[in-house]
Amino acid sequence: MKISYNWIKQFIKTDWTAEQTSELLTDLGLEVEGLDLYQSVKGGLEGVVVGEVLTCVQHSNADKLKVTTVNIGQEQPVQIVCGAPNVAAGQKVPVATIGTTLYTEDGEAWTIKKGKIRGEESHGMICAEDELGLGKSHDGIMVLPEDTIVGTPCAELFEVENDQVFEIGLTPNRADAMSHFGTARDLRAGLLQKGINLELITPSVSSYHVDSRTLKIDVDVKDYDLAPRYCGVTLSGLKVEESPAWLQNRLKAIGLAPINNIVDATNYVLHELGQPLHAFDATKITGHKVEVKTCEAGTKFTTLDGVERELHEDDLMICDAEKPMCIAGVFGGADSGVTEHTTAIFLESAYFNPVSVRKTAKRHGLNTDASFRFERGIDPNLTKYALKRAALLILELAGGEITSDILDFYPKKIEDFQVTLSFDKITKLVGQEIPKEEVKSILASLDIKINSVTETNLGLIIPPYRNDVTREADVIEEILRVYGYNNIEISTKMNASVSNSSRFEDYKLQNVVGNLLASQGWYEIMANSLTSAKYIELSEQLKEEHNIQMLNPLSQDLGVMRQSLVFSGLEALSYNINRRQANLKFFEFGKTYHNYNGTREEHKHLSLFVTGFKNEENWAHTPQEKTNFFHLKGSVAAILSRLGIDRYQESTAKNDVFSEGLQLNIGRDTLVEFGVLKSKITKQFDITQDVFYADFNWDTILVVAKRNKIKFTPIPKYPEVRRDFALLLDNNVTFESITKIAKKTEKKLLKNINLFDVYQGKNLPDGKKSYAVSFTFLDENKTLTDKVVDKIMSKLQSNFESELGAELR
Repeated sequence: MKISYNWIKQFIKTDWTAEQTSELLTDLGLEVEGLDLYQSVKGGLEGVVVGEVLTCVQHSNADKLKVTTVNIGQEQPVQIVCGAPNVAAGQKVPVATIGTTLYTEDGEAWTIKKGKIRGEESHGMICAEDELGLGKSHDGIMVLPEDTIVGTPCAELFEVENDQVFEIGLTPNRADAMSHFGTARDLRAGLLQKGINLELITPSVSSYHVDSRTLKIDVDVKDYDLAPRYCGVTLSGLKVEESPAWLQNRLKAIGLAPINNIVDATNYVLHELGQPLHAFDATKITGHKVEVKTCEAGTKFTTLDGVERELHEDDLMICDAEKPMCIAGVFGGADSGVTEHTTAIFLESAYFNPVSVRKTAKRHGLNTDASFRFERGIDPNLTKYALKRAALLILELAGGEITSDILDFYPKKIEDFQVTLSFDKITKLVGQEIPKEEVKSILASLDIKINSVTETNLGLIIPPYRNDVTREADVIEEILRVYGYNNIEISTKMNASVSNSSRFEDYKLQNVVGNLLASQGWYEIMANSLTSAKYIELSEQLKEEHNIQMLNPLSQDLGVMRQSLVFSGLEALSYNINRRQANLKFFEFGKTYHNYNGTREEHKHLSLFVTGFKNEENWAHTPQEKTNFFHLKGSVAAILSRLGIDRYQESTAKNDVFSEGLQLNIGRDTLVEFGVLKSKITKQFDITQDVFYADFNWDTILVVAKRNKIKFTPIPKYPEVRRDFALLLDNNVTFESITKIAKKTEKKLLKNINLFDVYQGKNLPDGKKSYAVSFTFLDENKTLTDKVVDKIMSKLQSNFESELGAELR
């Protein structure tokens, strides 16, 4: 939120610097994230002075140039070469002196320097209005009135406004501060705590009166729940034109583009008081009637941005006798707004239901200054006052008269909140005692009325504009922020507690695995649990009926809770790859969310993503090797090994996001699925390189890890014996089948089986491959003899030949 310091000073006459004010606002909870300089003319015309052209002669070497001598208020006149056709002796002109910085229309800076133009020295520049940022004309130099005093800074002559603008990071609960008046109100409370008592000045509406009753617009509010208060008045005889400079400067300072005097006046009051308003062209209101109601679902409506939208049955609309004109509290219509031909308006000021406005704004993907305020809750008691303020301002800017009484529909007044505050509770929550009289003073500065006083409690009445202050704790927070967090003493005593927890706690195992992966060059990501509903179309195993929908989604891309971690991970990969970071290793601990027949479930997962090259380019010219399935498999095995999980079985992955992959199981429980993601999925994220993905069922991992019993055994005294087979096999035979047969053949002495080479190609029969497999044997009680090992190897060979059709090479 942008707040102009010059604008604030219209409410509170402080002489504090902007920097001091920034610190105080931050202490009050309105954190100032930045302080920017605004100048109505960029550069502030610094270095530009009034000069008088004393002489003007033709340049000897250029037909279109003149050589002038100009008095700029210094001891000696200066020579300036000028190319303007209208320059002449005796003129008073703006002169940019040596060292002056001017700006192009695009904001590009350039500096006036001493130089020679076609052999003649030039010590400055006589300027046109567009070169100074005072207009768009470039037909010639700017000629000033004859009585202008030579040497006068042009910044004074043209009343350049210099302002400082606070960028405030407003928290959602502080709806009361979403205006210059609201910010000034907080500032006054803070200054009062510093011993500075200043009056809070509000714009006067005492001159408001009805000039005639010649244009009456009837108002019918159909739904008071959605529009608890609605005010309107008509103004006629208006002249729509450009706003005056002071108003344009106020709006430009906070980043708004001026439109015309009517629209600018409503925007001004919006940012001044925090009350959104809307002006309708009265001649476009059919039947001279305004209805505040919902329309049938599917009704077409074109908004100011030219987009045709389909209305929802719950969207509150401002309609005339025939058609909708405006989405209430959100956005105006294309056919009912103010144009240069408008002479009469119906001016609206209302309090709309915050929940209704938020749902409508999110439903249509709209975010406006008006909806921003209505969604958070504005002051219902300000509605009529703001209408009068805007009406008077429009009359000041556009002429005309007020041609109807104010219609104010407010059937059920929104009551003030009542809260009981305990002095003991203040001390308990704050940590130190705040004097009772100081508490009362702070409450008064915040417009919180004290209804009753006892020795221990205060009965309080909270104004409706503080819709975030409804509990005793909220009031104490208000007292504390004004009293000053910096004024709370910090205890020198340090308390600590030690709790006994299992080494299998979730966070402990996460840290173990996270540290392991980080040490291997992996980076942890933290993705949003909200995602796009369209991602389920990329996997047949994800069902739309299992989605958990958001009632008020932030956007269409964040409309559901994710059923899988794979898509948010691919978003992160795509983001990095598009920024020329193509060699990536990411992991994430996160949850998936599912709706199974009305029962909502959460499941925790660990996901791994690896893509690109295994190693970066380096000076040693080490060949770059692309990551592959086995790199990922090594990391998966390392994680399970680190957690002490090793007795698992391999099988083909069933998840349809993989073009090929494996899953590791213990019994019926799946520990992890990993493999190569299908290219049709990665292409949806503009990723053209291979992506390898692993999905750990972390809930199962936690259960299995707790069952793991660590056993220590001494190093065997007797040596291991290794023997190898080179087996010729059919292409469809897997290493897993060799392992099963081997373990079934020898259960006691066989300790390890390893596949160390695979060959397919030349010198092998069609449909065949060669596996080089090693077998490790160990007897923990004695040294194995060749006779025993040969016998086992013979059995293995026989079983491989009979069950797999294997041949020894």
